[in-house]
Amino acid sequence: QVQLVESGDSSVQPGGSLRLSCEVSGINLEEVNIGWFRQAPGSEREGIACTSLGEVPSWHSDSRFIKGRFTISRDNTRNTVSLQMSDVVPFDTGVYYCVASRLYCGWLHRMYDYWGQGTQVTVST
Repeated sequence: QVQLVESGDSSVQPGGSLRLSCEVSGINLEEVNIGWFRQAPGSEREGIACTSLGEVPSWHSDSRFIKGRFTISRDNTRNTVSLQMSDVVPFDTGVYYCVASRLYCGWLHRMYDYWGQGTQVTVST
């Protein structure tokens, strides 16, 4: 059965860096699109990026403050997708989700078939 398991740092100071990992099981990583969403307190879930079958990630048009600081990498051998965050700011605080779909790679969260449990990221002094 397909399962996404997230892990990573939960707290970091402004200007610091952290990495979130999404371990995919039950399906070959090369067969699915992997996306990242986040949800700040009191806000709707927003798309960050989606990488389609190992292609260069597509970044959400509203993520202009993200794509210059965040990167995504795939390790097909370990079936793991990582989100690296650098030069973080308090605005980056929120719950981050890893999502997967065999067919979809966009910004409508309801279109994704599989979700991780979400992991809290807090950026503060």
